[in-house]
Amino acid sequence: MKLRNTANKQQASIAMGEYDGVAYVEMNEAPSSPKLDNFKKVSVLHLIFLIFYEVSGGPFGMEDSVQAAGPLLALLGFLVFPLIWSVPEALITAEMGTMFPENGGYVVWVSTALGPYWGFQQGWMKWLSGVIDNALYPVLFLDYLKSGIPGLAGGLPRAAAALALTFLLTYMNYKGLVIVGRVAVLLGIFSILPFVVMGLVAIPKLEPARWFVMNLHDVDWSLYLNTLFWNLNYWDSVSTLAGEVNNPKKNLPKALFYAMILVVLSYFLPLLAATGAIPLNRDLWTDGYFSDIAKILGGVWLRWWIQGAAAMSNMGMFVAEMSSDSFQLLGMAERGMLPEFFAKRSRHGTPLIGILFSASGVILLSWLSFQEIIAVENFLYCFGMILEFIAFVLLRIKCPVASRPYKIPVGTVGAILMCIPPTILICVVLALSTVKVMIVSLFAVAVGLVMQPCLKYAEKKRWMKFSASDELPDLHEGNHERVDFSED
Repeated sequence: MKLRNTANKQQASIAMGEYDGVAYVEMNEAPSSPKLDNFKKVSVLHLIFLIFYEVSGGPFGMEDSVQAAGPLLALLGFLVFPLIWSVPEALITAEMGTMFPENGGYVVWVSTALGPYWGFQQGWMKWLSGVIDNALYPVLFLDYLKSGIPGLAGGLPRAAAALALTFLLTYMNYKGLVIVGRVAVLLGIFSILPFVVMGLVAIPKLEPARWFVMNLHDVDWSLYLNTLFWNLNYWDSVSTLAGEVNNPKKNLPKALFYAMILVVLSYFLPLLAATGAIPLNRDLWTDGYFSDIAKILGGVWLRWWIQGAAAMSNMGMFVAEMSSDSFQLLGMAERGMLPEFFAKRSRHGTPLIGILFSASGVILLSWLSFQEIIAVENFLYCFGMILEFIAFVLLRIKCPVASRPYKIPVGTVGAILMCIPPTILICVVLALSTVKVMIVSLFAVAVGLVMQPCLKYAEKKRWMKFSASDELPDLHEGNHERVDFSED
């Protein structure tokens, strides 16, 4: 890529920010990911709902925030937390995702800034946290159905239902990302509609005084922060799908912007309606409680609609998360970080081996409880985000004029300052972890530290075949930038 510093060729601004006055001209518009000529790319609409499901999927699973801290702190949390965490993460994803529009996503960012060893650690921690996160969705799915179907509360029926659901949704991922995107749009509309109805039904029963209930002496800060963190993170997951997106340099920032609005509203408005319309009993606010609220406000029919929406939402979150996890493994294989067989695609263009590995991880982890899953995946996710923040700042310093089709309108100092609040939050989340969660998470990190040298040794001994794609740009050649100040 080369840069041409001519004012008359300045690009137009895009939804989440503006270019910085330098026009970037591509010498060769190479495919963002190799061997995709025969497969359809993902559109903006599909991408918005894929992000929506990677991050949120609706208000399901946020009930614990009220149990932990009461209505006022829960409402404030879902307004303030996005400013501290979600917005910086989405902005960094928009900049770095358009700088490196390929399926390796954040793995490529960290590899470029810190080297392939730390890039691999990033990939291991984020993939593992994603798989752990995905193990939640069968749990949530069954928690919302158990009030209507008591047999799903535990035992063999619950285990069999979770296994069948995992196989069904894994097959959907195998059939293609475009199909997953279309399903995400339909499921998203179906999941949001009952909460719109519930909000309208709740209006005559609202008592604003209920929103301001708070007792700082009775707050479970660990549960509160972990619930907020889990419900509002994973904005960077879409970066591992960048190679599958139609015109990612334009459409990725746009999709992130609209998904941000959709996610915040889908949390705050249902919480506002539910906490204002019914008397507070914090002990009842656990995952699945929105279906009981729906019955109180609208009757059995609304409860069944919410339960159906919850089931559909968890299906959407599962397929979106598995898409990101499996395409991340494909992107790492295309960069030579994983054995070559991870880069093989099915006839639908999907990473078959990556899907199978991700599905196996979900099945193995599905026995954990809801709170344990959230705590462990948050711990691993925090480590990965620290590496992303470091990579973002280092690339601003090392490659200041590299092509960034979308660039956050702040300088290097502004980039550093933007990363400070979420980094402090990460430290708080880590500090509040239990000893059990810390031991399990640190063991998982240690596995990655050893795994990378073992894979390199296997490559050296030719036990497994590794190969980097020739169709992807060299991450280190010319520091990823060449500057041309000559005139036409």
